[in-house]
Amino acid sequence: MDRSASFNHHHKMKSRKLGFYLLLFLGIFVLWKLSVIESGIDKLELLKEALQLHKDKLHLTEQQIILLQQLEAEKHHTNYPIIYCITPTYWRYVQKAELTQISQTLKLVPNIHWIVIEDAKEKSDLVRNLIEESHLIATHLVAQTAPVEKSKDKNPKVKRHRGVEQRNTGLKWLRDNLVPGKHKGVVYFMDDDNTYSIKLFEEIAKVKRVGVWPVGLVGGLNVEMPIVDENTGKVTGYKSGWLPNRPFAIDMAGFAINLDLILTKKDANFSYQMAKGMQESEFLSYFTTKEELEPLADLCTKVYVWHTRTETPKISGTIPNIEV
Repeated sequence: MDRSASFNHHHKMKSRKLGFYLLLFLGIFVLWKLSVIESGIDKLELLKEALQLHKDKLHLTEQQIILLQQLEAEKHHTNYPIIYCITPTYWRYVQKAELTQISQTLKLVPNIHWIVIEDAKEKSDLVRNLIEESHLIATHLVAQTAPVEKSKDKNPKVKRHRGVEQRNTGLKWLRDNLVPGKHKGVVYFMDDDNTYSIKLFEEIAKVKRVGVWPVGLVGGLNVEMPIVDENTGKVTGYKSGWLPNRPFAIDMAGFAINLDLILTKKDANFSYQMAKGMQESEFLSYFTTKEELEPLADLCTKVYVWHTRTETPKISGTIPNIEV
């Protein structure tokens, strides 16, 4: 065999070996990659199972997730402040219907953070499922009203304040999780038995310190409202069916407060010790004076929220395994 043939034969053998090793390397690489992917899938499955296993626990400690969601929301609506809606709720036959109604309204509003506080020992599946299905940025809390306060319902002569524990729990959550000057927004006390126009939230977004507006169908009148001087744009008094001379004769649904004020005035809370009907007036006195109020809703001439309590149904029987 001449030198040229020998060289070609040697070159072919070398090329075949190189190709063999290359194929072997690729085969090993593919097997390794498949094992990594399979391992990753296994890990994802384990993670999924862990998330399912600890779903309730995560739901109780979701502040970091919520704040990340807020940041994402701010990217889309940078000119629209986050509105923190504090909603006390308790079980009755119309609870789901009323929460569904207001959650549907909130879905039409940008940058909402819904804080729902149940008057209960522990969170109910009804409220938990409703919040999850709404896909709203929400915080679900519980705060049970003291039995001594609930017992006052049976005695009409004894003052009874509703929602005190729940609203204070909502305020505490804000103060524990948000920072004055860093987090911007407006706080609104949104009871679960009212009707809200989406136009109301456009007005709430305008609040600089404390904004006010009319509330329909309350206090024995078709509307309760601040009286506004057209020349100065200042609140001079109130049209109210009960004690219009109060410092702030304003319904709970008729005002919203800048988040910074809520966070810095940490002693501002609701109390069982206040006289009947004075919760709103006493609470607002922590933050403002009548002259400093911001009359919104076209100088308090438009009604965008109404007291429309659902009539308690007469139930003669229940069908099992159906959540209404």
